[in-house]
Amino acid sequence: MPTTKPAPSAREQELLERAYSYSLTHGLADLSLRPLATAIGSSPRVLLFLFGSKDGLIRALLARARSDELTLLEQLRYDEQPGLDVIGRELWTWLSATERRPLMNLWVEAYGRSLVSPDGPWGDYARSTVDDWLELLKASQPDAESKQARAQRTAVLALLRGALLDLLATGDLDRTTRAVEQQLAR
Repeated sequence: MPTTKPAPSAREQELLERAYSYSLTHGLADLSLRPLATAIGSSPRVLLFLFGSKDGLIRALLARARSDELTLLEQLRYDEQPGLDVIGRELWTWLSATERRPLMNLWVEAYGRSLVSPDGPWGDYARSTVDDWLELLKASQPDAESKQARAQRTAVLALLRGALLDLLATGDLDRTTRAVEQQLAR
C-alpha cells in the first residue's frame, strides 16, 4: 500500500515560509542549516526532523518557489486565445518586476543547479519549469500542435529567459524590455 506524506503541520509551514524568505535573500547553493535555523528561529535538529534532510528542505523550498510560478501561470489562463505576443508581454512584465528579482535570482540558481546536479535535490527543476511555461504559451496558439507553433513558443520562451538573465546581470530594464517588445512584435 503506497504511503503518502501527511499534510505539513502549521509549524512546518511557518518554518518553510521563513526559510523561503531567507533563501530569496541568501540563495540555496551554499545553504547551511545552522545559519538558516538561527535566522528563522529554529534549530538544525528541528529542520532535519521536519524535512528529513538538507536535501529534503531544498526540495521543499524549490517546490515553494515553483508554486509562486504556477500561481502566475494560473492567473494568465484565458478563455480566449490572446496570442503569443500578448502572453509574452504579460510574462515579461511579471518576470521583470523589481519585486520579483529575488525570486528570479533563486529561479536562475535552481535552474542552473538542476542542469549540473540532476540527481540531487534540484532534480528535474529546470525541465519542469520549461514544461510549465511552454504549456502556458501553448494555450495562446490556435494550432498549438504544429511544428511551427512549437518552434514559435520555444522562441518566445528562449527570448524571455535570455532577456531575464540579461536583466538580472545588468539591471537594465529599459534596454531588455525594448528588446523583448521588438522581438514579440515580429
